[in-house]
Amino acid sequence: MATYECSKCGMSVNATCGKCDKPLVNDMLKLDDGSEVQISKCPEDHGKIKSPLCCGQDMSCKV
Repeated sequence: MATYECSKCGMSVNATCGKCDKPLVNDMLKLDDGSEVQISKCPEDHGKIKSPLCCGQDMSCKV
């Protein structure tokens, strides 16, 4: 399971899919301009979300 942790305060979260209850996995989404955004996605393709924020910044993934 991917664990997201805030580098400022140390808060961490784990997330699961609301449809199948499987742990979300870390991934990168490539945008049209070539940049990448960190996301969390369901391993059963139920969807994806932008990775969580804390203290005004993206939380980094620790797998």
